[in-house]
Amino acid sequence: MKKIFRVMNGAPMAAALRRLSAAGRYLPSFSKTIIPSSVCFSLVCFSLHGEAQVNPDYEKVLTERTSKIVKNLDITDSSRYHTVMNTIVHQYMDLNVVHEQYKTAVTGIKADSSNATAIKQQEEKRNDALRTLHQRFIASLGKQLNPQQVDQVKDGMTYRVLPVTYSAYQDMLPQLTTAQKEQIYTWLLEARELAMDEGSSDDKHKVFGKYKGRINNYLSAAGYDLKKETAAWQQRLKERRDSK
Repeated sequence: MKKIFRVMNGAPMAAALRRLSAAGRYLPSFSKTIIPSSVCFSLVCFSLHGEAQVNPDYEKVLTERTSKIVKNLDITDSSRYHTVMNTIVHQYMDLNVVHEQYKTAVTGIKADSSNATAIKQQEEKRNDALRTLHQRFIASLGKQLNPQQVDQVKDGMTYRVLPVTYSAYQDMLPQLTTAQKEQIYTWLLEARELAMDEGSSDDKHKVFGKYKGRINNYLSAAGYDLKKETAAWQQRLKERRDSK
């Protein structure tokens, strides 16, 4: 554990925030938010003087979550293993900061007045920050992992919703055409990329829920009676379970 978080001592969260601010990524958008000399988010507590303190409870949760992902990557080199661990841990940390800053800014706006334009601006700034973090994260993973392993990390960070959902559609609708399968998979890939950047399990699943709605509309337009197909599929699943 000490090895995994060693980099934090050399580059504490406050320093990371200063680098992001200097790059103009997201901190300027929260200029109306009053930030005290000591700030505590759900994952990391830090002071603006540079002292980083990891919340022990969240440290445990975060490490366990990351370990479950990395242990399935078949990494035999210890140094590379810990580098990947560190990369994922810090991605979770950075995402947490972006989302918490956004929540703080929006709360301040709503307390002052219901300014839809100001909230929209905060959303755009948050999304820009998330895109930057996403691109940097994938680039970092690509230096240590092959494409298949990177996909495993993405699935691990999104609770394997993509492969489970894609398999379910194929099982429910075995008559799907190749083009339809490709479209479903393309939308699920897009959903996974967005869900990776969300800050909670619920929000990750909401992203997939939005895309499942799009897929269902697409299939309905193609002539599938999804209510009927779902009922028939559930019956097949029941028969499979009963036959075991």
